[in-house]
Amino acid sequence: MSRISKEQVKHVADLARLSFSEEEIEKFTTQLDAIIGFAEQLNEFDTTNVEPTSHVLDIKNVLREDVAVPGLPREEVLKNAPDHKDGLFRVPSILE
Repeated sequence: MSRISKEQVKHVADLARLSFSEEEIEKFTTQLDAIIGFAEQLNEFDTTNVEPTSHVLDIKNVLREDVAVPGLPREEVLKNAPDHKDGLFRVPSILE
C-alpha cells in the first residue's frame, strides 16, 4: 500500500511552483514512499531510555579562550588612511 499518492506529489510540486512530467511524478512517488517507509521503521525502535541529543557525538567547543589584547596605535592605523581628521577615517558624503 502506497503511503503517498501521485496527487499529493503533484500538489506539493504545484505549491513549490515545479513542473514535472508523469514519468517524474511516478518516480518521485516511489522515492517518497520509500523515504516515508524508512521513517516509519525508525518509529519501531524503543527509545525510552535514550536521552535526546542535538548530535550523536559529544562535541565540545574547541575554540581558544577569548583574551583581550591591545590593538594597534591609532596613529599607525591612520597613517595608511587616504583621509582622516580628529583621529577618525573620513569618507565621501553620500547624503545630499
